[in-house]
Amino acid sequence: MTDNPVENLAALIRCASVTPKDEGALDVLASMLEPLGFTVDRATFEDDGTEPVDNLYARLGKEGPHLMFAGHTDVVPAGNASDWTHPPFAAEIADGMLYGRGAVDMKGGIACFVAALARHLKVDGPPKGSVSLLITGDEEGPAVNGTVKLVEWAAQRGERWDACVVGEPTNPEALGDMIKIGRRGSMSGTLTVNGVQGHAAYPHLADNPVRALIPMLESLINPVFDGGTERFPPTNLEITTVDVGNPALNVIPARASANFNVRFNDTWSPDSLRAEIERRLDRAAQDDRLRPGRGKADYQLTWRDRPSPVFLTRDDKLIETLAAAVESCTGRRPELSTTGGTSDARFIKDYCPVVEFGLVGQTMHMVDEHAALADLEALTGIYEAFLQRWFAA
Repeated sequence: MTDNPVENLAALIRCASVTPKDEGALDVLASMLEPLGFTVDRATFEDDGTEPVDNLYARLGKEGPHLMFAGHTDVVPAGNASDWTHPPFAAEIADGMLYGRGAVDMKGGIACFVAALARHLKVDGPPKGSVSLLITGDEEGPAVNGTVKLVEWAAQRGERWDACVVGEPTNPEALGDMIKIGRRGSMSGTLTVNGVQGHAAYPHLADNPVRALIPMLESLINPVFDGGTERFPPTNLEITTVDVGNPALNVIPARASANFNVRFNDTWSPDSLRAEIERRLDRAAQDDRLRPGRGKADYQLTWRDRPSPVFLTRDDKLIETLAAAVESCTGRRPELSTTGGTSDARFIKDYCPVVEFGLVGQTMHMVDEHAALADLEALTGIYEAFLQRWFAA
């Protein structure tokens, strides 16, 4: 029965849909939605250098208002299956928990929303408007053949939405803790400093790029970029790798490189943050304290992939309706937060207001990922209460 979130989730977990493979997960979802009256469409997208990805778009109703639920059926690899107490794709239940890769991130959210829809239809009949599900198989991967293309594909077919809920696991400790109303932006870059290789005993004949890299990396950390804003924490840059590719102890390397990632708030746009980082590096490249007389360092800065923009949702109806549903079911008023990493909400925010709410995320991507049966039932109740309230408003 599709009104049972545990059965829904178990069926989805048994599909080993590690990005970008579907392994029948979207077929299982379609088999749940079609008996409820949904029209289900499938779309496969591909791009140069990436594998094809299957996606699903389903809609119930033809009139407005139109509510979208978005999510993904792809999961991260399980790793060594022998490390799991319960097989990662067996969907075993033990001690009140349902175990499996994707139980929390985020097949659990999808399972609960489908169950909530089934219950809503049984009790209240069809909503006074439309409900759609936009489900991708590419969220945990490069995110180029999933939501970003699926939402554009649907919009080109004439689909318009008034609001969206993404079922990502948003709660840190307990169901009802947190609704995500925005996300920080994210950008990554690679800094490469070129030097002159030589013998470590004859440094005057070489130019050690590490000596230039040190002050340049320091310039990315100090001073801080900002002190945070009303809704966002301070912008944070982390150096994630430093490498010279040099196994020899007595050789000055020819080049040194470092990767970094920066999570930024609404003080910055991608363009303004790029300009600030480039300014800092250019100034630091002229610092020759560690390499006197060498002049400005020879370096390249390469920006990686496309940046994820910062966004903040300000739709009072959507936020307040979801918060009220959460509070009515849990007794807790959820915090409105913009913390954490990025999600596919960054692609949807250009089409309609979007928020995120799902399960407790403590075990996502971990060995023995699991969802509490009580939480699956409670989240289904929250989604059902939200559907009733949003379409009644």
